Formats: sequence, C-alpha cells, structure tokens
Amino acid sequence: MKKAILTTKVGMTQIFNENGSLIPVTVLQAGPCVVTQVKTIENDGYTAVQVGYGDIREVLVNKPRKGHFAKAKVANKKYLKEFKFDNTSDYTVGQEIKADIFAEGDRVDATAKSKGKGFQGAIKRYGQSRGPMAHGSKFHRHAGSNGAATTPGRVFKGKHMPGHMGHVKVTVQNLEVVRIDAEKNIILVKGAVPGPKKSLVMLKNTVKAN
Repeated sequence: MKKAILTTKVGMTQIFNENGSLIPVTVLQAGPCVVTQVKTIENDGYTAVQVGYGDIREVLVNKPRKGHFAKAKVANKKYLKEFKFDNTSDYTVGQEIKADIFAEGDRVDATAKSKGKGFQGAIKRYGQSRGPMAHGSKFHRHAGSNGAATTPGRVFKGKHMPGHMGHVKVTVQNLEVVRIDAEKNIILVKGAVPGPKKSLVMLKNTVKAN
C-alpha cells in the first residue's frame, strides 16, 4: 500500500471540468490523521502505521486507549486504523497525514459501511419479480417457492429470502480523485461512495491497474 487516509463523507455535489463537462463528485473531509504508533518487525513482527482520526470527548475513551494516546502524546481519537505502507519507516509518531497525500488524477478504492435498510423482502433485497396485484391473485410480493418436497426435502443454504439488508462493508474500486483542497483537507472523488453522510470512509490507492 502506497497511500491511504481516513475521511468523513460530507455528501455529493457536482463540478465542471476545464472542458465544461459536468462531473458528479463525493465530498470527503480527509483527516488530518495523526500517527499514533509505528509498528516494526523487531517489536511487533510486522510493519505498519497506526493512525487515529476524529476528535472524541475524554469521558468516552476507555483507560487502555487513554494510556495509548498519552504515550504517543496525541489527543484522544475516535477511530484507530492500521495501514501497511510500503515506506513505513518514513513515518513518525505524531506526524499528520493530510489530504495532500493524494493528487488530482489518482485512482483510489473507497471502503465504508453501506446504508442500513433494515429488514427487507426478497423484491427489494434481491430484485426478484412480484406476482399479479389483482384481487384474484394470492401471490403478490412473496419470495416464491423455498424448496422442493421429498427431494431434497430442505431449503438450500444461500436461498434468497427476506432478511437484513445493508450496513455491510463495501468497497468501490478505481475511483478518480478529481480535486484536492489542501487548505481545508477536502478530497473530491468522482462518482458515489458507500455509506450515509458523516460516515467513516477509508481511501487508499487502488489495487487495479490504470
């Protein structure tokens, strides 16, 4: 991993490029993230950079985390995340990672928890078709047959049925960074990013080739 940062989803808007074309973008408040620990092979068995993001009241931080932040001499943070950077040795405790770690034209992967939809039926959850809505019909939005009779005599695992929908980890790959505002730590990414507003979004350089 070359570059990564934790961000907050602000919302979506649209901008115009130099050619006058309209581009839908997602606005992300990027950091600043603070390095809270640099893990080494000698001490931890692997190399990684632990970063903290998001201010939090002291009363909401448990004792072990308070000691961890005090040792690093950084303010209490809401989120802790490890990044396995290729150049781990270049980072020091207390260093800030800001939006300018990325540049316009970079390709990134965005990871976040998708919007929660609660308990939904098979039509909304899996896009199944409904039955006739006339009065004589006894099949409207039911999921249909759940299984055969004697053979195999059970419902197969993974059968599309009503249940919990959304609020799962989702990654959208190969998005383009359209604009960077280094002063305000804002990143504009082309297209949609998973999750509701104010949710935590992790940006990292894409695993796909350009």
